[in-house]
Order: sequence, then C-alpha cells, then structure tokens
Amino acid sequence: MSSRTVPQNPDPGADDGASPDAAGAAPPAPAGGRRPAAGIHRAWAVALVAGMTIVAAAAFAAMPGLLVDPLHTEYRWTRGSIGAAASVNMVVYGLVAPFAAALMDRFGIRRIALAALTAIVVGAALTTVMTASWQLTLYWGLLIGAGTGSLAMTFAATVANNWFVERRGLVIGALTGASAFGQMVFLPALAWIIDHQGWRPAIVTLALTAATMAVLVALVLRDHPADAGLRPYGARTDVPRPRVEPGAARRTVRVLVAAVRNRRFWVIGGSFAVCGATTNGIIWTHFVPAAQDQGMAVTTAAALVSVIGVFSLAGTVLSGWLTDRFDPRRLLVAYYVGRGLLLAALPALLGPDAGVAIVVFVVVFGLLDVATVPPTVLLCRRVFGADGAIVFGWVNALHQVGAGAMAIFGGFTRDMAGGYGPVWLTAAALCGFAAALALRIARPGEVPDGSEESESPDAQGDSADDRTAGV
Repeated sequence: MSSRTVPQNPDPGADDGASPDAAGAAPPAPAGGRRPAAGIHRAWAVALVAGMTIVAAAAFAAMPGLLVDPLHTEYRWTRGSIGAAASVNMVVYGLVAPFAAALMDRFGIRRIALAALTAIVVGAALTTVMTASWQLTLYWGLLIGAGTGSLAMTFAATVANNWFVERRGLVIGALTGASAFGQMVFLPALAWIIDHQGWRPAIVTLALTAATMAVLVALVLRDHPADAGLRPYGARTDVPRPRVEPGAARRTVRVLVAAVRNRRFWVIGGSFAVCGATTNGIIWTHFVPAAQDQGMAVTTAAALVSVIGVFSLAGTVLSGWLTDRFDPRRLLVAYYVGRGLLLAALPALLGPDAGVAIVVFVVVFGLLDVATVPPTVLLCRRVFGADGAIVFGWVNALHQVGAGAMAIFGGFTRDMAGGYGPVWLTAAALCGFAAALALRIARPGEVPDGSEESESPDAQGDSADDRTAGV
C-alpha cells in the first residue's frame, strides 16, 4: 500500500558535504534576528539541558528494583503487586511516547517537558505518603510512567530535529545515551540512600532533581530556533517555525494508521523490538540473577551492569557520529551481529568471579547497548519525513513490547529449565533475525519487493543527501 506524508519541518540548507569550518561556525542570524555568541550556538545549550532532563527522568527507571524489598518489608505487600506497578510503568512509558511527540509538535517542547516533569514530581511526592498497593500503581505506574515516557527517546529526537541540521546523528546519540547513563549513575547512589536512610529519602532526592530540571527547562529550553531569532545549527537558510496543526492525538493515531501500511515500519519496528528484548528485557532484567546462579556476588553483578550503562553513553555518541557518515542500515547489521555473538558467548563467560573475559563482555556490550537508536531514528526520519519523530515513538513502543516479552520469557525459562542458557541463545538468534531485517530496509526512493511505497519530499531530500555523501 502507498503511504505519503506531507513534511512540515524539512531540512532546508542542509549540506552533508559542508566543510568542518562551516559546520563549526555559528550561522548568521536570519533577517531581523540576533546573532548567537561567537563560536557557541544556542542549540548546544538546548541539547545540554535536554540531556540533563533525560538523565533525571531516566533515574526513576532504576528505582523499582530497589523498592521491592523495602516496600515488601514495610507494607507486607506481595512482590507481585509491587511488580505490577513496575509493569504498568513500562507499558505507559512505551505508549505515551508517540503521543508526547505529537503534543510537542502541537504545544511545543518546553510546555510538554514542564508538564512531564510536573507529573514526575507529583507522582514521586505522592508515592512517599501512599498506604495501599493500588496507589503505587497509580502514582508510580501511571503518573511517573507518563512523565518519564514523555522525556524518552522521542523527546531526544524532537529536540535534535528542531535544533540541528548538521551533527543531528551525534546529538541524538548523546541524548539517547543519557537515558541509560542516568540509570546507571543514579543506581549506586540511590542504593546507598535506601540502605542508610530508607526508601523515602531516595524518592525525595529524585523528586528534587526533577524539580530542579523543570527550572532549567523553563529558563533555557525553547521549542524552535526561530523562537530565539536563530537558524538551526548548520542550516544555511532561514527555517521558519513549523505550522501548528490541531488535534495532536488524532495526528498520532493517523500517523500510526498510515505507517502500519508501510512495510518498512514493520521491518524497522521488528528489529527495534529485538533491540528491546536483548537489552532491557534480558540484560537489565536477568543478568544479575543469572550471575548469582553462577555464584557471583550480587554487588559484583550490579557493578558489571553499571559498567554497561556507562559505556552505553560512549557507544551512542560514537554511533551518532557514525550515523552521520555511513549507511544506517549497515550500522544496524553490524550492531545486531556483534550483540548476538556476545550473547551466544555469555554462558561460557559467566562465573563466580569478574574476570577479564566478563569485563570485556560488559564493555563491548555497553558500546552496542543503545547504539541502535541513532540509525533507527534516522531511518524513521528518512522513510516517514516530518512524521518521523512520531513514527519513532510507535517503533519505541514496539521496543518496550519486545523488552516485556523477553523479561517474561526469561523468567519462565529459568523456572522451567533451571538456568538461563536457553535464554541467551534465543536472544542471540533474535539478533541474527534483526540483522536480516535491517538488510531488508530499502533506501529512500527504492521500492522493496515490487511494493508501491512513496516517500515524503523530506525523506527524498535525505536520499539525495545520502547519494551526495556516498552512503
């Protein structure tokens, strides 16, 4: 089926072949606008605050695992009821993202980010005074899930698309890496606070962090460079603020209906679902218990997971840099093949001690962990044009579905088989499947398997840029 989208925010003036001097210099202000400070474009300040906001929101994702024992001890709630709240949080997180992208297009990035941070602060504050397990589901599952989901990868993609023409892949990589980095940076500190002060001070700490970021967002973040009288970073011509369309929710659903009729949506979404299954669904959920099965101390296993988070930031930044220069499809193939080989080898590497082999594993896996995001974001942009950020929100929802499915599969397999060996091998096979899917993603302008699929003009422009850059 054919599917055509009308772009509202094309990339005028982009030039993949620009010289480094031109890329690094602050572009001239548009007519009637003011010139940015010499050498520093406002876009970098916006990206910095957006990254700090993502780090703060991501810290909440590290909390559910730390809350299980304290809440079970204090309230005598079942671990199942506590886990249900965490599951609701994950589902809401995944489903709200595409609507958040449309709402940002409709009402602006700053307003939606402030609303999301407010929901997070209110949800965290109410969690400290809850008395029933259903309240945990409401406060942590719904409020915090909706808030953090609004400040996830679609937020990063929207900021990068609005504020950057050049270095867009690099910025997307840095911002998406900030999510995993935030979880791992906060995890040791939150664990120490809970161990020494209790779980309530840990949540209050996170609430204060989110409140602080709300102030910075209000002061620094702007929806579009035109609001500050500027051009996007790297743009050679004036870029007006995109036309605002009413009905953000309807647009989100309309974009989904159009996207599901395009085969490339399912190819991109299917590969990204495997990404979720082989990262969030298996490593973040089952690595620690699998290591404990082999006699490794829980503190050592948790430290190894933290190393993955730290190196994931470097991996996404590097991936963003590579995405600006190479075919994103080939990058995805390399990432999934590498991840699959690592997961296939993991049963032989796990043991009671953290030897050199397992340290190498976590470092390399960290580099590949979130590296799939920049190429996937760029492919959504190229295939679906101005709707790319919303489409990526739905693709990210499939990522969460994959993660949830693998988390359930891993636990069931551990109960039935008495070990995680089949889980790692299944995950490795899925990575091979994802690599094959990545090869099936047609370039913009190509018609896969004789099907009739049209590109938005925005996507066609990206295709021309690719040919110029020799991708």
